[in-house]
Amino acid sequence: MTGSKRQQLIISGVGGQGVIFLTRLLAETAIRKGKSVFTSETHGMAQRGGTVISHLKVGGFSSPLIRPFKADGLLALRMHGLDQHGVYLKPDSWAIVNHLKHDTSEPDRPVFAIGADRIAQKIDNLRSVNLIVLGFAMAVILKNVDNPFFCSLKDIKAVLESQMGHKQKMLNASLTALETGYDVGMKAKF
Repeated sequence: MTGSKRQQLIISGVGGQGVIFLTRLLAETAIRKGKSVFTSETHGMAQRGGTVISHLKVGGFSSPLIRPFKADGLLALRMHGLDQHGVYLKPDSWAIVNHLKHDTSEPDRPVFAIGADRIAQKIDNLRSVNLIVLGFAMAVILKNVDNPFFCSLKDIKAVLESQMGHKQKMLNASLTALETGYDVGMKAKF
């Protein structure tokens, strides 16, 4: 993303999946790149398992909420996220979904699926689904979509390192999850 270009992203999942963490990570990355940022979260049940949706606006916006049919992309940390929150997507947008199969039922936009839960089990880090999905999205969007992220994988890693540098074990696990998702995305063929 360059200059005054703007980007609107929806991040959805359920409580305990790290939707808010992912939103804050992306917001901090945008701020470090000198971009203005708005975020807003809506929580379902105030406990693990309730629906959580987060709005992230990068660039010159005047309000934090994304209107229906205006989002550039969706990161869905569970398979029903596209059904629940796809209404926010504009026709030429993209969606990344934590699901085992690639669903081609969206005629207006590319939908890319990753079995992040299974990958999290393989790397023995069940809480890393959010970073696996983000890493995958960074690679897949870069390769397949004209409107890529406002930041790079390197930018995300730098923010993780600054936030978790004092917790080396947590940092290593987070970087492994992010890089694993990115590697899967780079190897994927759609």
